[in-house]
Amino acid sequence: MGGAQLFGIFLFAAIVLLTMYITYWASKRNRSTSEFYAAGRSLSGWQNGLAIAGDYLSAASFLGIAGLVALNGYDGFMYAVGWLMGYIVVLYIVAEPLRNSGKYTMADVLAYRLKAVPVRTTAALVTLVVSTFYMVAQMVGAGSIIQLLVGIPYELAVIIIGCLMVIYVVFGGMLATSWVQIVKAVLLMSGTILIVLILAIMFGFNPSRLFGEVIAQNGIEYLQPGKLYKNPIDLVSLGIALILGTAGLPHILIRFYTVPTAQEARKSVIWAMILIGIFYVLITFVGFGAAVLVGPDAIREADKGGNMAAPLLAQYLGGGPGSIGGEMFMAAIAAVAFATIVAVVAGLVIAASGAFAHDIYTNVIKKGQADEKQQFRVARYTALVVGALSIIIGILAKGQNVAYLVALAFAVAASANLPTLIFSIYWKRFNTAGAVAGMLVGMVTAVALVMLGPSVMGENAVFPLANPGIISVPIGFLTSFIVTLVTRPESMEDKYDELFVKANTGMGAEM
Repeated sequence: MGGAQLFGIFLFAAIVLLTMYITYWASKRNRSTSEFYAAGRSLSGWQNGLAIAGDYLSAASFLGIAGLVALNGYDGFMYAVGWLMGYIVVLYIVAEPLRNSGKYTMADVLAYRLKAVPVRTTAALVTLVVSTFYMVAQMVGAGSIIQLLVGIPYELAVIIIGCLMVIYVVFGGMLATSWVQIVKAVLLMSGTILIVLILAIMFGFNPSRLFGEVIAQNGIEYLQPGKLYKNPIDLVSLGIALILGTAGLPHILIRFYTVPTAQEARKSVIWAMILIGIFYVLITFVGFGAAVLVGPDAIREADKGGNMAAPLLAQYLGGGPGSIGGEMFMAAIAAVAFATIVAVVAGLVIAASGAFAHDIYTNVIKKGQADEKQQFRVARYTALVVGALSIIIGILAKGQNVAYLVALAFAVAASANLPTLIFSIYWKRFNTAGAVAGMLVGMVTAVALVMLGPSVMGENAVFPLANPGIISVPIGFLTSFIVTLVTRPESMEDKYDELFVKANTGMGAEM
């Protein structure tokens, strides 16, 4: 075993030990459902902003975007822009009303003025679907990447990540998950800044020289749209899902309950936007640097999806393949990728467990009568079950093309969650039938169109677009709107007035 490999193992062990210490520290403070689901509402705006960045910047962002830019140029950068722009919707429409109106989950907002059992059940179902698609993509990607980077078998990599995320959530709850995400965000930003700094030194701190090399080696089309997305409608459809889907992702929405006030919720979105924006600008340079210094052919040879672009660039910048510096730098970036994956998956587990334990068990099965101890115990058991299932599904899905699963998660969130959330907060006439119909039809449409599209059926696709957002999102909004108009109004107008005041002022919000 070489020195570089030992260094890589040391870094992996150091990250595991640090996150385990965080979990131990958090477990001593984790005594109630408020602490389990919402970290006791103890995070400041900047801390939650870092945690949101850590939760949002997945392996798809770090490894995937760098690869998309390296192999497809401009179109890969546009993918990153879609993810960032989603936070404009979160900031202006969702963050403050959600923090003021809810308790632990998105369904709390809906159940405030609508019939609790149907909307909680449907919202929990959508949350579990979105979290499952997102989680399977992370687990399969994690197994593949760690197998490539470290050499351990795929199945073992999935089991290790699954066990770690279960430990974080079951023992540390949202507090441990949040601080693991904060540590991951710092590591991710530090690693990316270091790569870009070395890259900048090589090109004399002149981006024009880098882009000139991109054109010289790969042609001007690398800096023009159309290399990845031949159909402009597909690109628009993807943009709709990414921009609107962010505001409906369950594991992002629950983060606004971890701060004490709506003002801190807004601050956390602004901090997250700053950090995520800086990251996506930097990762674009990483992608173009990999295209020039490593080359598209070498990147595809290591991984046909381009996921090895950032680690291979780190290897080159450290001295090249076979050199101690190159292998050590590559191992460091692999460790950052590992931290990225476990932090994101932990966030998904806590979102999924909250959907079942809080919405279905506590408020539907027990009709809100479960005591604090029962809720806390069920929340932990649910997290354990969700983690175990994600490990099994991750192993069974080995070798599957999971790129469409992330886009599908965003499409379902945009088509099912966002319309219902917006109408519930801002439309007095909105009723339970409209909410349930909109969530179910939006979710089914998004899933069906992806299954009938080229991502799954290839050349035999019935639906021509890989991204269903341009169809499924309007259908979700229209279904909620039309069903509300053709069904009876509910005699809960006082509740809407209460919700509107609470959402916009914070009066009576959970502290």
